[in-house]
Amino acid sequence: MGAMISYPRPDGRSVDGYLAEPATGSTAPGIVVLQEWWGLNDQIKGVADRLAAAGYRALVPDLYRGKSTVEAAEAEHLMHGLDFADAAGQDVRGAAQYLQAGGSHRLGVTGFCMGGALTLLSAVHVPEFDAACVWYGYPPLDYVDATRIRAALLGHWALHDEFFPIAGVDALEAKLREAQVPFDFHRYDAKHAFANEEADARHMPQLSHAPAAARLAWERTLAFFTSAL
Repeated sequence: MGAMISYPRPDGRSVDGYLAEPATGSTAPGIVVLQEWWGLNDQIKGVADRLAAAGYRALVPDLYRGKSTVEAAEAEHLMHGLDFADAAGQDVRGAAQYLQAGGSHRLGVTGFCMGGALTLLSAVHVPEFDAACVWYGYPPLDYVDATRIRAALLGHWALHDEFFPIAGVDALEAKLREAQVPFDFHRYDAKHAFANEEADARHMPQLSHAPAAARLAWERTLAFFTSAL
């Protein structure tokens, strides 16, 4: 189990975050974990705990500054209020630098949904990262300067995603190939948020947990971070 901490951003302001430490100690590789649009809730803390159990120092920045929700309308409101450039360049980069200063010499980033989009932006704007794993989320592609990506790149995408259509993934792949950025993208016969065990189609029909797809994606993710970090 992890604990809430506070860490500095590059601009000197402080951010809270959830840090899960592995049994191997502070010299383990670090992974910054980026939330879905729900906020810093128990589900995303569980992702950090899972990565810590696999041997990584996992830090989840509190991008919403203490707010979280189970309501889709409120989640959308919180997400649209987020300054993505500030989140990537300050909250996420500060988290990377905190892990680095604490002893992690290799760093990764992973995120889901809104956090997936932010993971791609972080691969562009945060030079500290050696690896980035995106789960079913991308920003407007005009914001992705693929020529600046140096991190190893893995992506998990849902074929039936109503929030991030697969056609956008096709366009992203074309952009990455044009910039000669190596990447490994996988597509799953699933809906958005297929790796979130709390995704419930009864409350939001666009979402559905797909255990088999989630298992495979997690196997690929852990193999990717083992290789890259």
